[in-house]
Amino acid sequence: MIPGRNFPPRKSTRRENVNESIRFREVRAVFPDGTAEVMATSLALRKAQELGLDLVVVSPTAVPPVAKAIDYGHYQYELKKKAHEAKKKQHVVQVKELKFRPNTDDHDYDFKRNHAIRFLTEGNRVKAVVQFRGREIAHTDLGRKLLNRFAADLTTYGVVDGMPRMEGRNAHILISPVKTLLPKVETKPAESKPAEPKPVAPKAAKPEAASAVTPEPPPAE
Repeated sequence: MIPGRNFPPRKSTRRENVNESIRFREVRAVFPDGTAEVMATSLALRKAQELGLDLVVVSPTAVPPVAKAIDYGHYQYELKKKAHEAKKKQHVVQVKELKFRPNTDDHDYDFKRNHAIRFLTEGNRVKAVVQFRGREIAHTDLGRKLLNRFAADLTTYGVVDGMPRMEGRNAHILISPVKTLLPKVETKPAESKPAEPKPVAPKAAKPEAASAVTPEPPPAE
């Protein structure tokens, strides 16, 4: 007997809460003209179809549920667009690991410290690990001192989550970024335009002063 093949379950192509699949008896129907009315779902569906639109439940938990007469394809496009924009703005925090030895020299230490500063300013967490090999495990105090020094050098950029911990032959600390103040952008003051001269009203002509000399009378005939 040939055993039956197990096929994965088919994905349902049924659109929930759209048109005929709406199971609510009545909805608050919202139409493109802005009118909203509580009515039977069948009546709301018929009105939406008369407008060439779909009836889509946008708020199933409301009492009664809210359904809009819209283009379902455009509605799906807008939902995907919003989800894509939200995903772009979301920052995924990663844990960047930096490994040391108890006798790490200053050059290597400075190099990894600069990497840690860059990781923290990017919003990621930093895990500093000191590895002990062979007889180095007898000098765990050197590893703890190195981790404490590393944490002290990064106080401006990160906060240590607890004290150094031992796990097997490794000691480690975890540093989380802090929200630093962004530098203020200096805005140039707007160039002030020179004030336009106000129009000066013409001064009224002053009357001529009367002559102080009195005219001579005409000669008598």
